[in-house]
Amino acid sequence: MKTAINVKNVTKKYKLYSGTKDRVLDLILPKSYGEDFYALANVSFEAKQGDVIGFIGINGSGKSTLSNIIAGIVPETSGSVQVNGQVALIAVSAGLKGDLSGRDNIELKLLMLGFSKEEIKVLEPEIIEFSELGKFIDQPVKSYSSGMKSRLGFAISVNVDPDILIIDEALSVGDKAFAEKSFDKMMEFKEKGKTMLFVSHSISQMKQFCDKILWLEYGMVKDFGLVEEIIPKYEKFLKKYKKLSGKEKELYREEVLQRQKKSLLAGSH
Repeated sequence: MKTAINVKNVTKKYKLYSGTKDRVLDLILPKSYGEDFYALANVSFEAKQGDVIGFIGINGSGKSTLSNIIAGIVPETSGSVQVNGQVALIAVSAGLKGDLSGRDNIELKLLMLGFSKEEIKVLEPEIIEFSELGKFIDQPVKSYSSGMKSRLGFAISVNVDPDILIIDEALSVGDKAFAEKSFDKMMEFKEKGKTMLFVSHSISQMKQFCDKILWLEYGMVKDFGLVEEIIPKYEKFLKKYKKLSGKEKELYREEVLQRQKKSLLAGSH
């Protein structure tokens, strides 16, 4: 099986500033201001062609950051990402321009993907029909609800037939009927042997749809393997985690971040 995605030691560092003054000082002075925050630390995994991998983890684990890096939207601070094939990211309003209408967004996105005017003429009605936006298609996207934006993003991405599809929480907004239709479309892609990455809080969707699971915890890989191995461990963890008080959750986070620091130090030597 050919490798579709190869993520090697990917780290993403952000700077957290307490105010504008710190931000400005950090730009002009040699001394470092602000606090380093690692959204991802030494993340590695490989997806073979046709793999459907679910990203799980509590909020703040880096699932969306990793999705955006693989999709080429956000650059990694260090490490490498190799993607073989055309990637489409479906996230709520990902890459949609608010001032443009839905129709203009479709045309712009297709032009950016290298489709010709003739191809766009054929694809546009199919995308509009799939989105079920009706007359809203000619309204500016900034007037759309999150569900409508998600529909438009989903309709564009699935109709351009990408090699690799990344779905980030896009099925959790909008109505049930549309979510089901989208899910059917994803199943169709799975049968075609497309590689997919799926970010969702719905464990039942994960069980139904994914072959493998990447479990992230505060920016680090906690576990990676087959659905039937990882999901039971994660469910057990969630049960325990939900019973913790706010203070205990904070202590747990601190403990994991200490491990993250050690891992980053070890990786830099």
